[in-house]
Amino acid sequence: MNGIIFDIQRSSYVDGPGVRTTVFFKGCNLKCDWCHNPESQNIKPQLLYYKNKCIDCGACNYICKNKNECILCGSCALICPNDAKSICGRTYSVEEILKEIKKDKQYYISSNGGVTFSGGECMLQIDFLSELLRECKKEGIHTAVDTAGNVPFSYFERILPYTDIFLYDIKCIDPIKHKKYIGVDNKLILDNLKKLLKTDKKVIIRIPVVKDINDSYDEMCKIKEFLNTNGAIEKVELLPYHPMGEHKYSALKMEYKKFSSPSKTKLEELKSIFK
Repeated sequence: MNGIIFDIQRSSYVDGPGVRTTVFFKGCNLKCDWCHNPESQNIKPQLLYYKNKCIDCGACNYICKNKNECILCGSCALICPNDAKSICGRTYSVEEILKEIKKDKQYYISSNGGVTFSGGECMLQIDFLSELLRECKKEGIHTAVDTAGNVPFSYFERILPYTDIFLYDIKCIDPIKHKKYIGVDNKLILDNLKKLLKTDKKVIIRIPVVKDINDSYDEMCKIKEFLNTNGAIEKVELLPYHPMGEHKYSALKMEYKKFSSPSKTKLEELKSIFK
């Protein structure tokens, strides 16, 4: 079985407990205005061109096999002397991903870490994800699934036996605001979270905090009220917005919308709500 992956990061300390390997699935059915991984949105492989790195050497034009239309063969990326071009996303088999994950198994054991499947939205490739999770559990590897929850709950039911912890995103609690900035309303997302909290699985809530969008006291209190009403939470993480993805928007010829992070003082005030 195969899936489309755009990155594998080792030694992560921010995607669940302990030292983790994070596997990033390509494809997402949300369109967050502040997305810092725009290359994750399209499930198909894409060519990124960083114009500021290009030295106009002409090597890519010389080696190109189809000058009329890019076929994503990757020849230009391989020959570019300054990494101005790169292919984002490639097909992996379950065996290939598992081999990469197992390389750091001793680190997982010593730190109580494991593997985190993220995205994009990893649950859109549910068959591939399910198989990977099953194989990881056979190896005794702790598993985490990072999701925005905008999928049928039957997808959750398929992976519950093989998932140790869920990292669950809440962008906005207000449905109108959610529709405006995320592209869809949040009914399915919140309904799925209610159902997930009725299971015995650990859940970490992750909230990307964007200045003047969802950084109000009222917004966070409503999120807290929703969580308190619907079940036990392992913890809540507030993740301040960062502009790390700006250069990738231009490389993909996508529109970049500028946002800001809340101040450190404001972020601490919001954190105190959940304490």
